[in-house]
Amino acid sequence: MLKVAGAAGVMSAFPAAEAEAGLRRARQGWIRGQMTGAEALVEALLQEGTGCVFGIPGAQENELWDTFKTKGLPYLLVTHEFSASGMADGAARATGHPGVLCVVPGPGVTNILTGLGEALLDSVPIVAIVGDVGIGNHARAFQVHALPQAQMLQPVCKRVLQVQNGCDIPFAIRQAFQIAAGGEPGPVAVVVPYNLFIETHRCNSGPLEPMSLPFDVQAFRAAINLLCDRRLRVGIYAGWGCMNYSDSLVRLAETLQSPVATSMAGKGAMPETHPLAVGWGYGAHATRTAEQAFSNVDVVLALGVKYSEVSTGFYGQPSKRHLIHVDIQRENIGRVMPTTHCVHADAGLFLTHALAESDTIRRAPDARLPDFIRSRKREETRLNEEIFARCGVDPMLFLRTLRCMTRQDAMAFVDVTVSQYWATETFTTSQPRTFFNPTNNQNMGWSIPAALGAQRVCHGRQVVTVTGDGSFLMSGMELSTAVREGLPVKFFILDDQAYHYMQELQRPAYLRTTATILAHLDYRSLAAGWGIAYQEILGHSELEAKMRGALDHPGPVLVRVPVDYRRREVRWIKAVRERYTRELTPDQKLRFLTRIATRSLDRHPAND
Repeated sequence: MLKVAGAAGVMSAFPAAEAEAGLRRARQGWIRGQMTGAEALVEALLQEGTGCVFGIPGAQENELWDTFKTKGLPYLLVTHEFSASGMADGAARATGHPGVLCVVPGPGVTNILTGLGEALLDSVPIVAIVGDVGIGNHARAFQVHALPQAQMLQPVCKRVLQVQNGCDIPFAIRQAFQIAAGGEPGPVAVVVPYNLFIETHRCNSGPLEPMSLPFDVQAFRAAINLLCDRRLRVGIYAGWGCMNYSDSLVRLAETLQSPVATSMAGKGAMPETHPLAVGWGYGAHATRTAEQAFSNVDVVLALGVKYSEVSTGFYGQPSKRHLIHVDIQRENIGRVMPTTHCVHADAGLFLTHALAESDTIRRAPDARLPDFIRSRKREETRLNEEIFARCGVDPMLFLRTLRCMTRQDAMAFVDVTVSQYWATETFTTSQPRTFFNPTNNQNMGWSIPAALGAQRVCHGRQVVTVTGDGSFLMSGMELSTAVREGLPVKFFILDDQAYHYMQELQRPAYLRTTATILAHLDYRSLAAGWGIAYQEILGHSELEAKMRGALDHPGPVLVRVPVDYRRREVRWIKAVRERYTRELTPDQKLRFLTRIATRSLDRHPAND
C-alpha cells in the first residue's frame, strides 16, 4: 500500500518538481525554495558544471547518492577511496576545472588524505564532499565513524568548510569551488552532517562575486625595466601556473628571444616542438638541452612555478645573475632562489601586461639560438636512442615508441617510478594538459586512478598510463573499474619485480638493497580475472606491433612490459646524489665511507 501510494505521489509530483528544479537553475544561478540538503547540494554541483563525482556511497550519504541519480548528475563508483581522490585529481588536471569526490566520514576520510595531499602540493583544484556524523537534538554519543573529520582534513586542504545548517549547503559548495580554483589552486573539503541531507530546508542562495586576481604593478614595472636591458640574455622558466596561457607564453618567448624550460608539473605549457622550447628544468638534473641553453642566461623569468625539491633536483637549480619570480601565491616567491624581483601576480595577467609592452622589451631575432637548441636536441635524441637493455625492453625505447604511436592530444599519466624522469625528458608534448605525474607528494599508485578520472570526463580522448609494478600493487584493483565502466585506458606496467627507484638510491650508499624485492605476478591471470584485454611486450622486435594492437583496442588493456635498465643513467638521480653528498657533514661522510669500505669486501650482499 505504501509503495502504491508513494508511486502515485511521485508520479504526480515529478513533472512539477523537475520543472521547479529547472526554473531554480535558470534564474541567474540562484537556488531557491524548499528542498532537502541533498537536493540543494546537487543543484549547486550542477550549477558549477560538475562532470562527474567520484567515490563510494555509505550509510551517511546514501540520500545524497540517490539524489545524484535522480537529478542526472554523473557519478563513478571506485574500489577504494584513495582512488576517488586520484580520479578527481586526474579529472581536474585534464580539464582545469575542479574535480569532485564524495566519501563517508571515518575511513572514507582517512583513505583520501594521501590523494588530497598530492593535490595540495601540486596545486590541483578538488572539491571533496565529506559526510559527517549526525548533529542536533537526536544525535547520540559514539556514532560510527565519529572521528574529527575537519581536523584530519585541514593539513591537506586549502580550506575546510563545516556546514551546520542545511540552508547554507549551496553557499558552501559554491565557496568551495571558488576557493579550490582561485589563487593557487588546491583541494577544499565541505563537511556536512548526514542528517542535513534528509532534512528539508528553505534555501535562497545566489552566485558569488568573482575573486580578484593579484597584480603588483610596482613590482611588474621593475621587472619590465630589467627586461628592457637588451644586454641581458633572458630565459623563461614556466610552471603549472602557465598551463592555461600557452599561446601567450609562446608569444613572450618569441618577443624576448628566450629559451623556455618548464618545471616537471609545467611540462606542456610550452609546446616542446617549438624552436625555443628546451625541455624541463635547467640544471644538471634536467634535460641536457635545457642545461646547456640556460648556461648563458643572465635573467631567469620564472612564471607560475615553485622551486620545489623534485623539479629542482634537490634544490640544484643554478643561480643566475637575476631572477624575476612571478607567482599568484605570495608565499611561493623568493623562498628558495636568490630573487631580484618578486612579482605577486597571476601568470596570465603578467603575460598579458608584458605583451602589451612588446615594443619596449622586444629583442631582434637571433637565428643562432634556435639553431643551437636544435643541435642540442639532436644530440640528446642520439644519446637517448642508445640501447642498454640485454633482455626485456629498454625503458627509454619504450617511452620514445609510445610517444611516436600515440596521438598528439593523447593524455599520458606517469607514476612514481625511475622512468618518470626519462618520460619527462623524452615524451615530447605539443599541447598543454597532455602529460601528468604526481610531482611534489610523489604519491605511488596515483597514475592509474588519475588516468581513469581523466578518461571519464574526456570522452573520446586517448589516455595511457605508465606505471611500475610496485605502484601497480597500490591501485591496480581499479582496473576492475575500467572494465565495469568501459573506460578505454591503456595500462602499461613496467615490470622489474622490484622498487627499482629505491634500489637506485640505496645501492651506491649502502652497497645493498633493503625491502625492495617484489613478488612475481601472473598478470595474464589477473587480466583474465578482471576481464580486461591483455598484452605482453617481451622484446624490442615486437614493441611497435603489440603497442599498436593495444592502442587500437576499443576497450581498456593491461600491457606488461618487462624492462631492463642496465647502465642507463638517470640524470635526476645522479645530480641529486652529488648534491646530497656535498651537503653531508664531515662526520656523516666518514660514516658513509667507512660503511661502504667495510661492505665492499662482501661479494654476496644480502639483498631483499
